[in-house]
Amino acid sequence: MGCLDSSAPAVPWLDDDLRPLLAALDVRPLQPPAPASAVLVELGRLLMFDKVLSGNKNIACGSCHHPSYHTTDNSSLPIGEGGRHIGPARQLGTGARIPRNTPDLYNRGVTEWTRLFWDGRVAMEAGRLVTPAGSALPSEINSVLAAQAMFPVLDADEMRGHPGDTTTLGGANELARLSESDLAGIWAAIMRRVLAIPEYRARFLAAFPTVDSADLGFQHAALAIAAFEAATFTLLNSPFDRYLRGDAKALGDDEKRGALLFYGRARCAQCHSGPLLSDQQFHNIGSPQLGPGRPANAPEDRGRAEVTGLNQDRFAFRTPPLRNVAITGPWMHDGAYTTLVAAVAHYRNPTAAFVSYDRTQLEPALQSEVVRDPTLAVAILSGIDPVVREPISLSDEEVQQIVAFLVALTDPTALDQVRESPGKVPSGLPFID
Repeated sequence: MGCLDSSAPAVPWLDDDLRPLLAALDVRPLQPPAPASAVLVELGRLLMFDKVLSGNKNIACGSCHHPSYHTTDNSSLPIGEGGRHIGPARQLGTGARIPRNTPDLYNRGVTEWTRLFWDGRVAMEAGRLVTPAGSALPSEINSVLAAQAMFPVLDADEMRGHPGDTTTLGGANELARLSESDLAGIWAAIMRRVLAIPEYRARFLAAFPTVDSADLGFQHAALAIAAFEAATFTLLNSPFDRYLRGDAKALGDDEKRGALLFYGRARCAQCHSGPLLSDQQFHNIGSPQLGPGRPANAPEDRGRAEVTGLNQDRFAFRTPPLRNVAITGPWMHDGAYTTLVAAVAHYRNPTAAFVSYDRTQLEPALQSEVVRDPTLAVAILSGIDPVVREPISLSDEEVQQIVAFLVALTDPTALDQVRESPGKVPSGLPFID
């Protein structure tokens, strides 16, 4: 998959049509976040790749959000703690499938972001952070990105482990012994581990010089991880970014035709709107469901309804941003589509695409986990968002032009960030493998 041949002479009227359309829809360059101190960013980088944050010391944040795989794992559904290796080669081991696709980390540090996670359970609303932690969220947390970093370590399948587990070194998993509702206790236990490592203690004191050592908490680790993510994965130099800054030659004709379709007749921008290419709202697009589902409603994943409790929010998920989308598949909230062409083609007729979904595109272990319950299918299809419910007449060539535009959202830096992985970590635990 790649951009279509744009070697033909440029068509002047494409810019005449595209630029006013982008201006009318408030599609503008993103501004980088405020810089953080180098010591804070480096602390966050080490924590991002250190398995010491997990209950069994066998998984790091970077195990699923690895630069080698463009800050994801390039798998439909990730494998949590207990798994082995990284990326598409990751094996289940003693672990479990996580029910939602691993989101990429690109540009999450810009100020426009107000909602994170597929169901938006971490949000900035009227200047106030709203999260599953409620009043237990430490007051130092000041952004949705830092707030998001507080939660994977609490999840038994993602990082914390289960009661009775032992660590990779043979010791007891003290994090898993704590009640899942004891958020403060789990966070404190993680920090006791971290601050017992002399290098980490020195790095935290250097990164937070005004904080007494007795007051250091996991919120400071989350702030450091967020600073690393914002500093490292804010990438704003894709061909489309350059076009928005005035370089008409940054996009070829087919990419511009794809943009005109995207922002026009194909109706993509009704949800993928504004500077983020996301309205940060929640939509049921009729995506096929696969995987274990969320525990309370397995094998269903009810999406936004898990947060709001509203039946009309069932199967609605937050609109993903699209910068670097071509390299961060598989696509949809559960990775149901393994090519970008198939993901775009889904929107031509979501109902028909749901009914005719080809599970053989998935890795063999997941093919049997496509949910085929007729009652569930009726519930999903009857609730498809009106924005995408009506079929759109798009030829295969037009789908390819939209894909060409989406490929032009790739920042070249995102193609090679392996160097962002530190190679070794202060805990001395084996590095991510």
